[in-house]
Amino acid sequence: MNQDTICAISTPPGTGGVAVIRISGPEAVPISASVFVPRVKGRGLLTQKAYTLNYGILCRGDEQIDDVLVSLFRNPHSFTGEDTVEIACHGSVYIQQQILRLLIEKGARTALPGEFTQRAFLNGKMDLSQAEAVADLIASTSAGMHKLALNQMRGGFSRELNVLRTRLLDFASLVELELDFSEEDVEFADRAGLKQLAAGIEKLIKQLADSFSIGNAVKNGIPVAIIGETNAGKSTLLNLLAGEERAIVSDIHGTTRDVIEDTINLSGITFRFIDTAGIRETTDTIENLGIERTFGKLKQSSIVLWVIDLLSSTARIEQFAEIIIPYLEGKQTILAFNKSDLLDAETLAAKKRLLTGLHAERVYMSAKKQENITQLKDHLIKAAAIPEIRQNDIIITNIRHYEALTKAHAAILRVSAGLDQNISGDFLSQDVRECMHYLGEITGHISNDEILGNIFERFCIGK
Repeated sequence: MNQDTICAISTPPGTGGVAVIRISGPEAVPISASVFVPRVKGRGLLTQKAYTLNYGILCRGDEQIDDVLVSLFRNPHSFTGEDTVEIACHGSVYIQQQILRLLIEKGARTALPGEFTQRAFLNGKMDLSQAEAVADLIASTSAGMHKLALNQMRGGFSRELNVLRTRLLDFASLVELELDFSEEDVEFADRAGLKQLAAGIEKLIKQLADSFSIGNAVKNGIPVAIIGETNAGKSTLLNLLAGEERAIVSDIHGTTRDVIEDTINLSGITFRFIDTAGIRETTDTIENLGIERTFGKLKQSSIVLWVIDLLSSTARIEQFAEIIIPYLEGKQTILAFNKSDLLDAETLAAKKRLLTGLHAERVYMSAKKQENITQLKDHLIKAAAIPEIRQNDIIITNIRHYEALTKAHAAILRVSAGLDQNISGDFLSQDVRECMHYLGEITGHISNDEILGNIFERFCIGK
């Protein structure tokens, strides 16, 4: 394992009130002590107790760089499992860079992305799934994502996997013990008991894998395609939901020629709204490319927000519906009848009879005047169908974990099938070991440098 001492700025880049520089490694304390002058004599870092603060000055020889607070953590009781020092300085970019330069001059090196967390994993402070949760926690933008990441970082998912691996190990041990005594025709576990054990393991793995659909929506946002004809008010509605001018609004048909996406949080649920090019017949090559992308995004979306211009003729709306309805199968659909403020009561009543055969939520609104927007948001939250997430819920949010669980599930299904067919114990044992292998990939019990590199290179520097 690398014995270098590393350092990095752990706070976001730029100027702020305070910045934190983290140093970790075998020489973290001596390097920091060589540039730190305590305000109170005799209270140097070399003799400072762990988990305490020390106030003083960072200096390069006689040159004073900044007044700082220094936190000290002794191994193995630190985030990385190594001696760690955290320097809180003023948030000037110049000061931050000067401190980093000073630490490097004294023998530290700049940390790689995610290297602090990688050292925590390598030093046994957390497993791989917990390490990945650190990045998810930093990136969390909703209450649901925060709860899931925090639970995973604290080991909720890991404990569940450890239970599974223990059951699988017991299974494998019983089967392999029988193989050792095969000549004596000894049976250490009846097949009915093994079938029951395999069924319980299969159920739990499937439950975890199936939770990915919810976890992925919580983490990445629920994709909502905003579709409709040109000038129906799609871009106005996106801007209204986003609270800023994300899309150009114009009376000119075909203004939106490409897909515009924005992530918006409504009542703790993250939605990924996709404003698409208005669908119409056109000879404009660029606009036609945008319309092609509209249909692509429509297929990928979970929710379709169909904005209908109430000023359009009934025939035109029904003609458009013939094109769109085949794409709505299996999707939550909301019909947003826009510009209702421009119709009299009698005309609006007639328009309300449109598309009544389509199973969809309906809202009559005015994006321009912001009428019935709350009702539209309520429909979106209902369509999302995200269950309330509690602190201890175990829901998969990571595609790597999902893929490993899927492979583990396939392996345990082969075990169950093998028990039904009364196949040889050595084949059963092989499938059980394969199931354990894929579960071990999640926590890092089984890993390689390529997997670790792919995971930690996505971290920010300083974490």
